Amino acid sequence: MAMHKSSSGSALGPGGLDLTQAFFKSVMNAAPSSPTKRHTKISVIGAGNVGMAIAQTILTQDLTDELVLVDAIPDKLRGEMLDLQHAAAFLPRTRIQASTDYSVTAGSDLCIVTAGARQIHGESRLNLLQRNVTLFQKIIPPLVRYSPDTILLIVSNPVDVLTYVAWKLSGFPSNRVIGSGTNLDSSRFRFLIADHLDVNAQDVQAFIVGEHGDSSVALWSSISVGGVPVLSFLEKQEITYEKEMLESIHKEVTESAYEVISLKGYTSWAIGYSVANLARSILRDQRRVHPVSVLAKGFYDIDGEVFLSLPAQLGRGGILGVTNVHFTEEEKHRLMNSATTILQVQNQLTI
Repeated sequence: MAMHKSSSGSALGPGGLDLTQAFFKSVMNAAPSSPTKRHTKISVIGAGNVGMAIAQTILTQDLTDELVLVDAIPDKLRGEMLDLQHAAAFLPRTRIQASTDYSVTAGSDLCIVTAGARQIHGESRLNLLQRNVTLFQKIIPPLVRYSPDTILLIVSNPVDVLTYVAWKLSGFPSNRVIGSGTNLDSSRFRFLIADHLDVNAQDVQAFIVGEHGDSSVALWSSISVGGVPVLSFLEKQEITYEKEMLESIHKEVTESAYEVISLKGYTSWAIGYSVANLARSILRDQRRVHPVSVLAKGFYDIDGEVFLSLPAQLGRGGILGVTNVHFTEEEKHRLMNSATTILQVQNQLTI
């Protein structure tokens, strides 16, 4: 079912007559638009709370010329499309389309996948994951068929395993398959550290790496505030700190999503901003470093084909490289444990 109505249609005259020519007269000796002009297209797969928060943030931040929504529920999808289109007077000009047919995604620069199966009461995590794999088998191949040069950005949980699944199903080079990973966890981490020190979170450099989940790793050794490495500064000033205090901050990060879900039923706004932040870095070739889920084989002695979050440079080519961050032995050991945790789940899947 296609819903290709956009907020920029000009066929308003009798019988659908295009009124553009009546409203605007071309200047003399005009040439056609430059063939080098860049038209950016983003497709969001899944029009649930997370998908729509991402779409809304992308629109308000003027990140694309064309935004496409795809979902399996046509009525909700059309309602979401119309609701966004009706805000056209308050937003930068963006063509908004929606369809249950993946052909509408053709020529996308970035495909953001948020769709996922809901957990049934009493269902095991593995069974839920296998149902998500089945769902991805219906989503990823048509995205690849209609946009063979796109970058896949996976947001659906468990994000690390499903990014691996998307990579396998797509046949894409690993630099063009990215998971949202711990980009949001790291934002929560920076907020908590900034809150403790009463500074702006933008002045805090701090990463959570590994699994987007309970086995994530806080890189305390590389935290800096305003360019000052925090732990080495405390040691030089002979200021004592409790390791338990550091662990409690990390625990607060891993539990914060659960708290939001228990209070409002789901998370949406923070992940919306997080994914829009990644989209900006990719499509505008910002070459910024983000902790995102990447193929980690060959980094920090990781052997298996596993996706987990590492600080990576993002640009128009997707993953441009992984930052060579110094890990302490304890941090490296925890990262290996995180990789093992993901691999144990991954190895039980049928793809």
